[in-house]
Amino acid sequence: MTDVLDLIPPGAPLILRDGDRAVLAEQALEGLAPALAYRRTEAMHGRLPVADILSDADQRIDQLLHGEVFDVLHRHGDRAWGRARRDGVVGWISLNALAPGAPLAVRRVASVDAVLPLNALVGEVLPEGLSEADLCPVGEFETDPVAVAERLLGRPHALGARTSRETDCSGLVQQALLACGLPGPRRSDAQALLGRAVARAEARRGDLVVWLSSGAEDWTGHSALMLDAERIIHSTGARGGVVVELFAEVEARLTADGFATAVFRRV
Repeated sequence: MTDVLDLIPPGAPLILRDGDRAVLAEQALEGLAPALAYRRTEAMHGRLPVADILSDADQRIDQLLHGEVFDVLHRHGDRAWGRARRDGVVGWISLNALAPGAPLAVRRVASVDAVLPLNALVGEVLPEGLSEADLCPVGEFETDPVAVAERLLGRPHALGARTSRETDCSGLVQQALLACGLPGPRRSDAQALLGRAVARAEARRGDLVVWLSSGAEDWTGHSALMLDAERIIHSTGARGGVVVELFAEVEARLTADGFATAVFRRV
């Protein structure tokens, strides 16, 4: 049976709650989910190189890259509450980080060392400090997610981050996938549903590896990419950043910490 929330566009539904009461919801949910009021979202976009998206508890849960669209449902003081359109994460963001509208992006950042992070979006006018060599046309993609991730070796690990400057585990996988024109969910549990399952014995370069958590934590698991049949590349707090490790060593460490045995997905 189809849930009514499956009928709305992808991404978490925008329902602003006061305790258990839904006080405001996006207009797309009218007739599908109860709320005291419904409102159209306002399309805005990131004007800074990167801006944090925060939970209700002010924990960083995602980031908005330059040029990415953020659909605003509610404003409170100097902050906006809504959904990042590219990966569907809902949260709070500083209004100072946003500009009106959703301009068409014609190029994306392909360099990992530019003034804007990898996969940031730009129009015809180049932001200051950005060169044509840093860019490629929207729709032109790389072919090897692992090669993208390898260019980020040594970048710091940071929870909630998803850029070429610093990143958490699922952020690294997401950015490598996006650079190759592949679906890039933000959370490990969603990444564990991409493509098709493969057995450990069949795992090869480019396959996704995900260790799912118990669900009691804020984060849904740990994500990596197979570098080859025996090694992975991932961003890990245990090693302080993006590193290459033996799969067997990471499997032993994570399962000892209560994560489920790894699953492998071929996108």
